[in-house]
Amino acid sequence: MRSAKYNIGQVVRHREHPFRGVVFDVDPQFANTEEWYQSIPEDCRPSKDQPYYHLYAETEATYYVAYVSEQNLVPDHSGEPLAHPELNSLFGEFADGRYPMQHGLN
Repeated sequence: MRSAKYNIGQVVRHREHPFRGVVFDVDPQFANTEEWYQSIPEDCRPSKDQPYYHLYAETEATYYVAYVSEQNLVPDHSGEPLAHPELNSLFGEFADGRYPMQHGLN
């Protein structure tokens, strides 16, 4: 098992799809339902044995929570904050390209 490439509070973007997000949790390997995994088209289904990231994600049109494999993420170097309404529940103000945790993790 490898260590996670991205950190909590880091802004990332999807490699193929037009959305950005802030990492708020990391699973060291796939930890979602088999039904969710099988819903991904087989020709682009990522391996389960890699880190998966929970993101507060947004597009130009909407906000949501995403679950994304490490292979499908790249760092976001735009320097732009996100406007996701749930960010304030976990994170402080955007600074230096990331969001600091408001409270320590349990």
